[in-house]
Amino acid sequence: MSDAAIHPSRGPAEIDKDRRNWIAITCGAGAVGGAFTAVPFVSSFAPSERARAAGAPVQVDISAVKPGEKLTVEWRGKPVWIVRRTAEQVASLGKTEAQLADPNSQRTQYPTPDYAKNQHRSIKPEVFVGVGICSHLGCSPVDKFTTGAQPSLPDDWAGGFFCPCHGSTFDLAGRVFKNKPAPDNLEVPPHMYLSDNVLVIGEDKKA
Repeated sequence: MSDAAIHPSRGPAEIDKDRRNWIAITCGAGAVGGAFTAVPFVSSFAPSERARAAGAPVQVDISAVKPGEKLTVEWRGKPVWIVRRTAEQVASLGKTEAQLADPNSQRTQYPTPDYAKNQHRSIKPEVFVGVGICSHLGCSPVDKFTTGAQPSLPDDWAGGFFCPCHGSTFDLAGRVFKNKPAPDNLEVPPHMYLSDNVLVIGEDKKA
């Protein structure tokens, strides 16, 4: 039975108008549904929390990190420090090597990537990337970037990191000083640069 027969008082033009309105509403609802289903799809490109915990690479924009500042991000559930060292801080790394337990990063408890087996332990001299966990008992050292005599630090302190739990000290390349509880330098995670200011932590080989 036709719509005209059900509604004899309505003409064909009104019926066509109603059909167009219904089609428009139906299509609109489909578009809204499509928008909601697209969001999880797009979000799936970012590493999930489970993937991050399993070691998925983390991409970081470091353009806002100024000389003398530190940025902390998470990778594999660990705090990773990104320090943009000043020219003076880079120069200080060559002045304390005689005081360090492993200045050339030769110990293998936390193997250092080949590209970080240098005085500054990094790809770029001014940017240090290290895991902020003490190699002694897993405490997190604190920043001690100010130079000079300070409580629990030597009078000739050149800047670095101090673990308040048991007194281990590290220079600004994460190298541990001699006669400290920490048996090794701070870990340098795999990392690489996608551009001057975009860093990837957890991966060091471009596809």
